[in-house]
Amino acid sequence: VENPAVTKESVHHFFKYVSGSILTRPPWFMDVTQEGEGIVDVTTHLVDLIQWECFPEQIIDYKKDIQFFSARRWPTDMSVSQFNAVTKLNGFPDYLKKNVVKDSILKIFSNGEINYQLKGIHAKVSVTWAYKAPEGAGDTHYSIMRGTKSNLVIRQGAEQKYKPSLYIEPVNKQDASFQNILIKNFTSLQTQFPGLELKKTKSGWEVVIPEKYREGHEAHFARVTEKFLQYLKEGKLPAWEVPNMIAKYYTTTTALEFAKRTAGAIQ
Repeated sequence: VENPAVTKESVHHFFKYVSGSILTRPPWFMDVTQEGEGIVDVTTHLVDLIQWECFPEQIIDYKKDIQFFSARRWPTDMSVSQFNAVTKLNGFPDYLKKNVVKDSILKIFSNGEINYQLKGIHAKVSVTWAYKAPEGAGDTHYSIMRGTKSNLVIRQGAEQKYKPSLYIEPVNKQDASFQNILIKNFTSLQTQFPGLELKKTKSGWEVVIPEKYREGHEAHFARVTEKFLQYLKEGKLPAWEVPNMIAKYYTTTTALEFAKRTAGAIQ
């Protein structure tokens, strides 16, 4: 449980600036009975990434391929003044008062963690919602996929100027042959993606990705839409699409049930 083969973590914030202005959140965004708890919300994307990266285009049977180790949920505390700042309201609406303690602190179960096994691979996902990011920071993503020869790590901290950055870090740093094998295989990637470079770091290498390959959400949505329209034209989905969607939501919803009924859940 301490060192999963795959770990994915993301940190988000209720208070944020968009185009220079404070993003206004609807008050129901802080009501988990309407918005959903954190363990079944953003976590869905992380579970999806694990399925896609570990078992691309392979059918996952949720009845046989998924086992749970642990799951937990915990709240983010938000004061009434913080709530007013992000909603532009004056006080908590009545439907939120069931989650208010000491008349001024709203408890939002927006955080969750799942430890589970997928087709024999131990994975952990966690999502945390803080109120506000440190100065200059924003939402962040961290990922590590542990291999027998090296680990693939995505970091997005201050050192990376809060841009997701990919690192290749050998397990055995004394293995001189690893660098030669890496560079040889990396050449084929450079042919496919001109401008891609390897930069030596203290722990291994950073994969330097040119800006032209750093797509935003809009470009991702366009590519997903293109895929969907292709499926529509063909009149069928790939064999893995529906069972893997079921597996994804089975993972998050079962984890929520698990977290609510186990002692590990912070109520």
